[in-house]
Amino acid sequence: MAASILLLAVCAYSPLGGLLLSPLERRFPAWEGSGSAPDGIIVLGGQVDPDLSADHGRPVVSGRGGRIIAAAELARRYPKARVVLAGGSSSLVQSAEREADHSVALLENLGVARERIVVERNSRNTYENAAFSRAQVQPQPGERWLLVTSAYHMPRAVGLFRQAGFPVEAYPVDWRVGETMFSIDDVSAARLGQIDIAAREWIGLVAYRLAGRTRELLPGPNVGNPK
Repeated sequence: MAASILLLAVCAYSPLGGLLLSPLERRFPAWEGSGSAPDGIIVLGGQVDPDLSADHGRPVVSGRGGRIIAAAELARRYPKARVVLAGGSSSLVQSAEREADHSVALLENLGVARERIVVERNSRNTYENAAFSRAQVQPQPGERWLLVTSAYHMPRAVGLFRQAGFPVEAYPVDWRVGETMFSIDDVSAARLGQIDIAAREWIGLVAYRLAGRTRELLPGPNVGNPK
């Protein structure tokens, strides 16, 4: 019991969560926007709670709302690019609600025309995001696609898209740590949340690598990118 309490205190009141998240978030730099205009923008799910959205009759944005905001900004900046909303339901209990359906309404409210939006609503995880999106949009050689997701999730997501044969460029958003990872103003609950996120990502990276779904343990820029 004493060891458990000590471990909980370390997790809650130390920069451990930031230390675990930092290498994930720093793996891909912010997208610079140089070169030709992208042909498409893929937005991974996580920004909308589908069940709460259905209950309240309007999109309910989660803590990862930066993904949909970035998608709207990119859509305005590149008016010819297609926008793919990838996300079904990750619930273990069967649900008719799909996140991508509610994200469409949110993206339309942000000014993106419905005819530009491609909806991939059947995927349950990032592995299926990659496989189903590729099958649906059928990217052509030479096309340029941006992948929008949280910075801590980007290494795993890019690795899965590469393995699926879908070359993408990372457009990270929703950073959780900065240059200073320790502050007396931080609350313990936030740090426990950081450890929860980091543990899920690191375990996912190891599991997907062992399963052969990614080529590298920690995918990075221009590593393993199919030619």
